[in-house]
Amino acid sequence: MFASVLAGLLLAGCTEGYAQPQAAGGQPAIAGGMAARPADVRLASGDPRTSGGVIAAGGADAVYNYGPSVMLDRGQTRMWWCSQYGGAGPAGDDILYAQAQSMDGPFTGPGGGIPAAVFSGAPGHFDGMHTCDPSVLRVGSTYYLYYTGAAGDHALGNAIGLATSPDGVHWTRAAGGRPILGPSHDVHRANVYGAGQPSAVYLDGWFYLMFTDTTGRAAGTNGAGQFVLRAHDPAFGSGVQALDVGGFVPVASTSAPRARSVVDGFSADLMWVGALAAFVVAHETDGGTTLTFWTADFAEHPFAPVVVPGPWREGPGLVRRADGHAPLSSADPCDRVPFDVVRATTLGGAGAPTDLRHFGLDLLGSQACADPARVAATFDGVTAPSPERTMDLVRAGTRIRVDRRAVAVTLAGEVLDRTPPALATLPLATRLRSGAEAVAGPGGGFAFVLDGHRRPVPDGGVVLTNGSAVRPVAAAQWDGYPPGSSLVG
Repeated sequence: MFASVLAGLLLAGCTEGYAQPQAAGGQPAIAGGMAARPADVRLASGDPRTSGGVIAAGGADAVYNYGPSVMLDRGQTRMWWCSQYGGAGPAGDDILYAQAQSMDGPFTGPGGGIPAAVFSGAPGHFDGMHTCDPSVLRVGSTYYLYYTGAAGDHALGNAIGLATSPDGVHWTRAAGGRPILGPSHDVHRANVYGAGQPSAVYLDGWFYLMFTDTTGRAAGTNGAGQFVLRAHDPAFGSGVQALDVGGFVPVASTSAPRARSVVDGFSADLMWVGALAAFVVAHETDGGTTLTFWTADFAEHPFAPVVVPGPWREGPGLVRRADGHAPLSSADPCDRVPFDVVRATTLGGAGAPTDLRHFGLDLLGSQACADPARVAATFDGVTAPSPERTMDLVRAGTRIRVDRRAVAVTLAGEVLDRTPPALATLPLATRLRSGAEAVAGPGGGFAFVLDGHRRPVPDGGVVLTNGSAVRPVAAAQWDGYPPGSSLVG
């Protein structure tokens, strides 16, 4: 279990630190004390739901279970969370993994039985004792695990690491095993947690990373606050931009001053909602999990906050697509948007948060298919059966017909078994046939050449799945192909 300094934040925060201050009129306050501007649209809520019982827990020696990352991935609900097994690795925290056919479980390990410890501390490194707070994405064939790591229980010892995997179970540390983000040390506060609790989203070629940093300048006096970086590089080693008061600005590194927080709270989760063209931040407040909405540039609140009610003891994990986007409603994707969370609901051994349960509701009145632009945003990243017994993949407001289902599923954020009528209104742009021409650029990038245009893909695994041979090309030839929209957003 997190000892001393780490447990101080995570446990004390359950009763005080996690409760978001309320501004006048009941609106949640924004970090820095400024009240949220009244939203233009208040969506109706309906179909509240709860699992009723515990859906996942570790083995007998796992006295706590919290900080879940929940992914709907290729017909399964997959979940990673923070716990510990005595024999899994060094003393400290492990990341457990389990899967189920629905978000109400039961969740079991990859081969059945108890959940598996799939990621543990690496002695001698920044994460030598503790690995916790997972946030998992899949982009193409690669899974990305962002996590909190610590070498021991000491002040400001937390930092954020990254690992990659071909299957979400077997992980390899990235960035040479070094942290990709640590405390900024802008301000010294009594809360000496440091930096951690990451949440990642992939959108339009950018990796967005939201996280806690109790040393950040714009955090509250108790260290609460959520900061956002983005980069095209999943390891945030180059091209990093930080969310500032005026929007995203280039910064020299991930340790640049934290000038703006998007919500007062710890252990929050982030998701992109295409049907609403908005980000949503899930964070715990007195009544349950509050959903706070932001426009794509984090400039304003387009909708009023919504609360998913029910008990909690630690921060929520939003049920998301593989790319960190909101899934579509199977009942009515043009009007309903489902919001589901998993969170620890009680205290276990040593007063630690545990007992993961599912809560959710739908928001009604999204008008997600009101015009072609809304349809394009709502279904972006979705693949569904085509009339030709192939698959249609939606990217950049068009459909790409993909011969091989396995390729479409790998490229997609979400797979539909039935094709919504609105999908057919999007124009058919091109076709990805089995064995299509594929090239590798001098910088390590991969792309299919479709109708003479270069359409990037995230990795060579997608090319191999398509049965295509990769042809290396020089920079001039790579640049000579007219660029087409990416097949992965």
